[in-house]
Amino acid sequence: MRNGKKILCIEDDRATIELLAEVLEDEGFTPLLAMSGTEGVRMFREHPDLIICDLAMPNGDGFFVIDALRRSGGGVARIPFVFITAHGDRDTHLSARRHGCDHFITKPIDFELLVEIVRNRLRADETSSEHAASLTPREIEAMGWVARGKSSADIAVLMNVSERTVNFHVNNVIQKLGVATRLQAAIQCAMHGLIDTETTEEATWPG
Repeated sequence: MRNGKKILCIEDDRATIELLAEVLEDEGFTPLLAMSGTEGVRMFREHPDLIICDLAMPNGDGFFVIDALRRSGGGVARIPFVFITAHGDRDTHLSARRHGCDHFITKPIDFELLVEIVRNRLRADETSSEHAASLTPREIEAMGWVARGKSSADIAVLMNVSERTVNFHVNNVIQKLGVATRLQAAIQCAMHGLIDTETTEEATWPG
């Protein structure tokens, strides 16, 4: 039974990508296939819900793909990204994490494990989106200022409320999104497109 979720698979080995497609189809997903990094970046126009990408490929490796997509904006930062690779050493794993991948699985691929990773990551993304959608306009406004590095005292002046009220809004967001800090909450808001961290225009301070 189809679940409507599209998985972009980027892998230059034909046998591997065909097996990936078969496994994902059996689990009800819709696989989108690309056999090079550059083709994978172009395929993003199909709006996948998750990306599985080989790390070592000609014509654009996995790092090229994730960097290109993360830079393109448009909500790409929140798309779960899973690297698969034959190189499971610590340095490769750290580099993958630093580039922003969500999960890392080594070859030969444990397809049962991969399917569970895909399911769990999509489920977590849906839950996070639901919680983000529940934020109030004032909570979003406060997080926009948090993302710009403003303190609660500064935000209180900008929003014309008490500092206690600012902290109330920020703590609500932290609880709704299930994160530990205000910075993590701001990052989640940016990933869901609720705030624009690129905006440089400052509000006019009273007085």
